[in-house]
Amino acid sequence: MDIACLTPILNVSDMAASFAWFEKLGWKKLWDWGTPPTFGAVGSGKVEIFLCLGAQGSRGGPVPRHADDDDTGGVWMSWFLNSPADVDAAHALAVSHGMTVTQPPTNEPWGVREFHLRHPDGHTFRVGAGTGSA
Repeated sequence: MDIACLTPILNVSDMAASFAWFEKLGWKKLWDWGTPPTFGAVGSGKVEIFLCLGAQGSRGGPVPRHADDDDTGGVWMSWFLNSPADVDAAHALAVSHGMTVTQPPTNEPWGVREFHLRHPDGHTFRVGAGTGSA
């Protein structure tokens, strides 16, 4: 097997609100399907995420109680940026839009600087970059 691409699908409760949430972070709405839309995609560079209205996975659940809390009901995903400075800039952008950050930028012992960002439907994104030390 030789996988050419992997595209995660997130269960969302509101397509328009999810497109707008991603766009605040610099992602672009790529397409949507249906009237009204029930499926679509956002993209950043060569990366895409599909959004599905009310299906294809779990969402919701409690807010994470700590950085490694798996009992949230949403999907966890890692986004890798080009540098630790880009991580700090993405964090500042998220904070400026009032988004929910569940862990501030932290230099982790495994050589990654990351922060945790929570989508309104409970999905958690670990936004990070390598630090050059592990």
